[in-house]
Amino acid sequence: MAAIKPEEISHSPMDQLQGLEYCIDSNPSWVETIILGFQHYILALGTAVMIPSFLVPSMGGSDDDKVRVVQTLLFVEGINTLVQTLFGTRLPTVIGGSYAFMVPIVSIIRDPSLAMIEDPHLRFLSTMRAVQGALIVASSIQIILGFSQIWAICSRFFSPLGMVPVITLVGFGLFDRGFPLVGTCVEIGIPMLILFVVFSQYLKNFQTRQVPILERFALLITTTVIWAYAHLLTASGAYKHRPDVTQHSCRTDRANLISSAPWIKIPYPLEWGAPTFDAGHSFGMMAAVLVSLIESTGAFKAASRLASATPPPAHVLSRGIGWQGIGILLNGLFGTLTGSTVSVENVGLLGSNRIGSRRVIQVSAGFMIFFSMLGKFGALFASIPFPIFAAIYCVLFGLVASVGLSFLQFTNMNSMRNLFIVGVSLFLGLSIPEYFREYTIRTLHGPAHTKAGWFNDFLNTIFYSSPTVALIIAVFLDNTLDYKDSAKDRGMPWWAKFRTFKADSRNEEFYSLPFNLNRFFPPS
Repeated sequence: MAAIKPEEISHSPMDQLQGLEYCIDSNPSWVETIILGFQHYILALGTAVMIPSFLVPSMGGSDDDKVRVVQTLLFVEGINTLVQTLFGTRLPTVIGGSYAFMVPIVSIIRDPSLAMIEDPHLRFLSTMRAVQGALIVASSIQIILGFSQIWAICSRFFSPLGMVPVITLVGFGLFDRGFPLVGTCVEIGIPMLILFVVFSQYLKNFQTRQVPILERFALLITTTVIWAYAHLLTASGAYKHRPDVTQHSCRTDRANLISSAPWIKIPYPLEWGAPTFDAGHSFGMMAAVLVSLIESTGAFKAASRLASATPPPAHVLSRGIGWQGIGILLNGLFGTLTGSTVSVENVGLLGSNRIGSRRVIQVSAGFMIFFSMLGKFGALFASIPFPIFAAIYCVLFGLVASVGLSFLQFTNMNSMRNLFIVGVSLFLGLSIPEYFREYTIRTLHGPAHTKAGWFNDFLNTIFYSSPTVALIIAVFLDNTLDYKDSAKDRGMPWWAKFRTFKADSRNEEFYSLPFNLNRFFPPS
């Protein structure tokens, strides 16, 4: 038997991910672009509906209030996505609502001065204004860190090895949004999961007019089929005598969004009234803004790979964080009941359908703005049951996590140092937030439970986030443990050429500002 050559059992590291049909600056036909953009819009609806559906009732809000918050959130998401793809990192990323803000917002809802208000609608408005004020103040963190290029300086301490746990847990850290929600309605969720995998993977070579329609539009086709199936189950009375929890998860008419939505409604700033400001609320919200910054950093790195681009230079990454801070400011001004972060599920969809085009995401932003103003039509799509979205998340979150693992190709995984750092940061990045979650469910408050509410919110928010815990541990270990003699093992020689804008000629193609704005804002 002939000796096996080394190149036959190993694969050379690749700066850009291969196998995509369209990369960041190439575009499908306009018809395909519009359909693909609508597909990203449908996917973004899951988080946009889920967050207000959880928070608004606990604030005393009605179904009408919930619909207005969903519309406002989608409207601001559309604006933020357009701004990010035009002037931020310019990566094909949807900027959506963030679960990182749940802890400080729930703390505001439970504030005795607000909870004691007897009139439900007045309590809702007062709580909304308090959340708005906290978001407006906290947004300054990302605005300052981003536009001052402080975050670019901080990113000098990042290496491919240190980023692996962060990007990986951007996907894996959302495991509780996956199968646990599928399990709330298995007759819808499991068929959706199976059908989506079959269409997007096993039937991906099926073509019509040389277009792989089942792979490219798998999300849209499977969602339509399972949604129709769910509607048939609802109409046939299959859930009439089932528990309320099952009915809420499975029925297509339980959200009360369509009946409550106005035909036309244009969101505008301060429509809930003048924001109120409280130092404790704002400080707690700042922790969520920091978590959002870290999670978005990991998601930007994943999006660059799935768009077949090079990693964003530090200057570009910091610029994107600055514009995301502006987005959180808009969240506060409009009253969306959450802040902004990169939508992880939409990043995963770039890899699932192998379309990394920036224009597709910009079209999806147009759909968000358009349907947020046409209330009834937007509410129709927003009535898709949550288990359908959860089934899709099972695939897309996993795909983003695997992109994080792909950065290991630039490191030496025969090094015990590297194995220790990756293993410990991944394990603790999952284990510590899980402890905080279980503790909160058991005691109805986080492990940090002192008389200083702002301090509690800050710590509980930070350690509730898997990517944030992973970054703290991985970056600390990577920069303190035998770091002087391990630059090559950490992947720094490969990473160095992407640190500055002018170090690689491809950066200009991927990340230059439009309308020749680089003349006025020269990259560093």
